[in-house]
Amino acid sequence: MFQADLFPGWTTVCRLEEAPGLPVLADVDVLVVGGGAAGVAAATVAAEAGKSVMLLERYGFCGGAAVAGMSGTICGMYLATDRNAGPEQVVFGFTERFRRAISERGGLTAPQIYGKTWTVTHDPLMWRETADAFLAAAGVRVLFHTAVTGVLMDGDRYAGVVIESKAGRSTVRARRVVDASGDAAVVARAGHRYLFGDNGKIQNPTMFFRLGNVDMDRYLAYYGEDTICPPKLTEAIRRANDGGGYQLPRNKIWIFPTTRPNELMVNATRLSGRDERMLNVIDPADFTEAEMSGRLQVREYARFLRDTVPGCENSYVVDTGAEAGIRQTRSIVGAETLRNSDVVECRKRADGICRVPWPIELHAGDKPKLHWLLDDWYEVPYLALVPEAGENIIVAGRCLSAEHEALASARVTAQCFEYGHAAAVATVLSLDEDLRFRDIPGARVREQMARNGSAF
Repeated sequence: MFQADLFPGWTTVCRLEEAPGLPVLADVDVLVVGGGAAGVAAATVAAEAGKSVMLLERYGFCGGAAVAGMSGTICGMYLATDRNAGPEQVVFGFTERFRRAISERGGLTAPQIYGKTWTVTHDPLMWRETADAFLAAAGVRVLFHTAVTGVLMDGDRYAGVVIESKAGRSTVRARRVVDASGDAAVVARAGHRYLFGDNGKIQNPTMFFRLGNVDMDRYLAYYGEDTICPPKLTEAIRRANDGGGYQLPRNKIWIFPTTRPNELMVNATRLSGRDERMLNVIDPADFTEAEMSGRLQVREYARFLRDTVPGCENSYVVDTGAEAGIRQTRSIVGAETLRNSDVVECRKRADGICRVPWPIELHAGDKPKLHWLLDDWYEVPYLALVPEAGENIIVAGRCLSAEHEALASARVTAQCFEYGHAAAVATVLSLDEDLRFRDIPGARVREQMARNGSAF
């Protein structure tokens, strides 16, 4: 289903020969739009290969959903299992480079139990600093506080973008573009096809928050080591909603000890409209409602935790995400699509560019759906990063071409690092050999990623 008409006026295409008289700020080999996990990986790897690279980011820092949305964990590195076994890491490559670097700064916890798998919690400030260090060392030109407002097209070829900042409007010309916006913003601006969830239904966003001054010994004695809440806490939430004077829309919540003493990161809220409709966070009105209702829910959950959970009696809200945590918006219509069946059948493929052992983690309603992939993983096809139309562009991150439930597994941080890694490898091949992205064999991308340390 083509949904470019959801927001009239969104498409902003400037034909190169008719481009407005705006100054050319830069002319680069590679333009990366978005500084989340995928964008940082794409920009770093492309620059390390000797290409001139510019990265555009609308915030004053990198991190995307992991930092601005405070999702707070690097999910997707470890196998899920029912065996009595410790964490087994199966995703490496750029993911491992970043994991190791932030860990060396003291910004990462040891693996924490998450149901049948493991995850790690990061310090959001150290995430930003680690990204800054990678980009600076690689020689990437970074522009924060910069938004893309239009796309320069030369026939079917993406030739660059129109940008806007407090300094005004200008253009950036590029031989290749990596759309790592998370929202397929460049593809959508060009008027090319995308999907929006399951016939318009997307996963609920969440307002994450951190809780300080927790007595961790008493908290852990009650809650346990698993970051997914125990049944007794789910029951306590139900009782609190049933005549207890609380309004807690989600009864299965997740809480993660952080790198900071006596602090928890809480994933508890469920953001929907006042009429319980799904909020479309591409729409600024809906995004605003999500932000405002999210902050109210944070206070309500924090009050509940203080009143109910041992060790949290004197706790307080340290902060929330700079924005609501977004799980899903637009997905491109790709040259190939990751199918739900690929996930549940743990399909391996010669053109696969990333292992994914993470479960289908679908956030809709008051209880998230979890479908575990036990002792196995699937692989994402390279062409799921390549839009069906247009030349000189590839995507990286959660906007890859994927069916709804497949995306609920494939969207997490470890995999986004590897999508950016794959996009950069493909971009370098495209430039060096004058190839269209769709004509590059996924097996070649995979081979180079393996030489860079990725596991297959």
